[in-house]
Amino acid sequence: MSDSVVIIPMYNEKENAAAIIDAVIALPHSFDILVIDDNSPDGTAAIVKKKMSQFPDRVFLIERQGKLGLGTAYIAGFKEALRRKYEYIFEMDADFSHNPNDLLALYRACHEEKADVAVGSRYVTGVNVVNWPMGRVLMSYFASKYVRIVTRLPIHDTTAGFVCYRRRVLETMELDKIKFKGYAFQIEMKFTAYKCGFRIVEVPIVFVNRVLGTSKMSSGIFGEAVMGVVKLKVGSWFRKYPKPQS
Repeated sequence: MSDSVVIIPMYNEKENAAAIIDAVIALPHSFDILVIDDNSPDGTAAIVKKKMSQFPDRVFLIERQGKLGLGTAYIAGFKEALRRKYEYIFEMDADFSHNPNDLLALYRACHEEKADVAVGSRYVTGVNVVNWPMGRVLMSYFASKYVRIVTRLPIHDTTAGFVCYRRRVLETMELDKIKFKGYAFQIEMKFTAYKCGFRIVEVPIVFVNRVLGTSKMSSGIFGEAVMGVVKLKVGSWFRKYPKPQS
């Protein structure tokens, strides 16, 4: 069994599902893949099942009964990854906005450089986003700036969804207390890891807007993030965060 698993939430990703699985499987390091499908009506799960038969010990699927939110999809994936005893647990989008080759750099940051959390960062070396409308680039960039100011998180790309966690991070941080389901979920995960005392590093990546399929982003997701950051900060004043076991 691999020491690494890539969790990929999918909803209506029939154009990308097979290709993203093949791209991850082809990497020189062995990454297993755990897909979380929220009952996609376009047949995404059937495509993943074909890949499971092709790679029976490498590709796994959790099927859920409805669209329950990105955060709950990842929490379900994290719990399954911990149950399966993976040491390095990754978040990644299905639509090739995250280059599968960059998984290797995130892995190195945690495995060789001993980071606890490695964030694939769009903003640590400027703005590395391709094919996004300028308004969305500015909204994302300044959202991360806003989060840094409010939370004091020492991270440039606080909303990044391309991340590697060491097993002990997810074991420590009380996953059932992670409350946000949309865009703010990524902020809450990083903030909680930081408050627990884990070492977080940023690895520069280039983020490319999806070519196939449709984006799941909405203004409501951004609204959750804006208010959620304030709730996170205020809540942290009254919460005792668990510390990692040495």
